[in-house]
Amino acid sequence: MSDAAASRRNTLEDPLAAEARLGVELCPLGLLLLRERRIAWCNERFAADFGYTSEELLGHCTAMLYPSQDEYERIGDRGLKVMRAGGEYRDERLMKRRDGMLQWFRVHGRALDRARPFDVTSGVFEPLAAGVDVQRLTPREREVLAAIGRGLTAKQCAKELGISPRTVEKFRARLRERFGAHNAAELVSRVSGLPD
Repeated sequence: MSDAAASRRNTLEDPLAAEARLGVELCPLGLLLLRERRIAWCNERFAADFGYTSEELLGHCTAMLYPSQDEYERIGDRGLKVMRAGGEYRDERLMKRRDGMLQWFRVHGRALDRARPFDVTSGVFEPLAAGVDVQRLTPREREVLAAIGRGLTAKQCAKELGISPRTVEKFRARLRERFGAHNAAELVSRVSGLPD
């Protein structure tokens, strides 16, 4: 390709690239690019949802955004298995803001390479309203609650978390009682702040 042709091509692509960048920055959802679970890039919406600027997050491990190291590892292990099988992972989870408060997020991640999902992963984060004080939940209660939110049965939840179905049922009953919910759907609705 001649220098003149290359110059014309670059001139034609620059407006498109600028428009794409603008669209990404204006996206009302948090967008994220990870390399080995470290933040390689994020839009301002993502950073603001966690109480940071995008510059403050670059290069940091996402463990800082989880309620505990244990949850970071368990959710990562679960996501790794699912992305190896299908290339994508979705869930709803509690994550930690800069001020230490927990916030529900709906998360959808996609791996560039299913064989090595954590090499490069993109993600979309949608904050959900917090309807109740979830700060006092234990890590296990948060996991059971997140599994209920994904519609898992007690048996499926037990298998995923490596505990007995009976233990899951005890957690579910305790959570329903604590939040005054008659069933799992009402519990999820109350905790996430979504209308019943």
